[in-house]
Amino acid sequence: MEQPYHIPVLLNESIEGLNIQHDGDYVDVTFGGGGHSREILRYIETGRLFGFDQDEDAAANAFDDPRFIFVRHNFKYIRNFLRYHDVEKVDGILADLGVSSHDFDVAERGFSFRFSGELDMRMNRDAKLTAADIVNEYDEAGLIKIFREYGEINNAYRLVTQLIAARRNSPVKTIDQFKAIIANCVSKKNESKYLAKVFQALRIETNKELDVLKDFLEQSASLLKPGGRLVVITYHSLEDRLVKNFIKAGNFEGNQEKDFYGNVSSVLKAVNRKVIVPSEEEVNSNPRARSAKLRIAEKV
Repeated sequence: MEQPYHIPVLLNESIEGLNIQHDGDYVDVTFGGGGHSREILRYIETGRLFGFDQDEDAAANAFDDPRFIFVRHNFKYIRNFLRYHDVEKVDGILADLGVSSHDFDVAERGFSFRFSGELDMRMNRDAKLTAADIVNEYDEAGLIKIFREYGEINNAYRLVTQLIAARRNSPVKTIDQFKAIIANCVSKKNESKYLAKVFQALRIETNKELDVLKDFLEQSASLLKPGGRLVVITYHSLEDRLVKNFIKAGNFEGNQEKDFYGNVSSVLKAVNRKVIVPSEEEVNSNPRARSAKLRIAEKV
């Protein structure tokens, strides 16, 4: 049986969080397989939905629906493309961050250590920088920073030393080469967890994910109408911390600025004080949901 392109995570909770109005304008900045978008359209009558995705594979999933506009670009350009369509403000924005299950399951995309293939990891295959470029061209300090900050790798120095020694002999181009080079850095007991962190670090740097997320959050706050909703699903602590701090304080450090009366000067307020996580039933049916966290904010 053919596998679905992508199973949407926290679907019902996301839709409820958007508080969809039948005549509103909404944006799904991570269209992917269209699971969340399809559900959003069920609640829209005279409104519109804009779906963003930079992946050419996702473009094939776009709907032929007069209420839907597909934009094949990175969501860091959300403001520019909404203005292109004469939209200044919207009623809700949804972001399901991370990599789609489809991309993880396509060996040649290079996102998963489960397969053989090129060390690629580009979400946008038109982009120039690949994970192999990072491994082969970044200096020691740059590589150590990536693996420590984005992967929280304890033995990052040892890993990088081995990478640099190996690349002097020949370029590191494939997943199998990469795994063989760092093999003695990996504890057999925690092999999958360790490799997941290493691959996460390379993927974040390849796609500049945290910089893109910051740009997106700042733009979203200005694009929402008063009472409009921002719904964000994160999958690792680095993403979640940025989202949590921005909702709380309007900045990425989480430092709340208060006026004379003690009111926090943030343009967003949290709708769910406690982060929403998937049910045990959802995690069992969709392993990608295991680390998901949902945060909902409203424009003040």
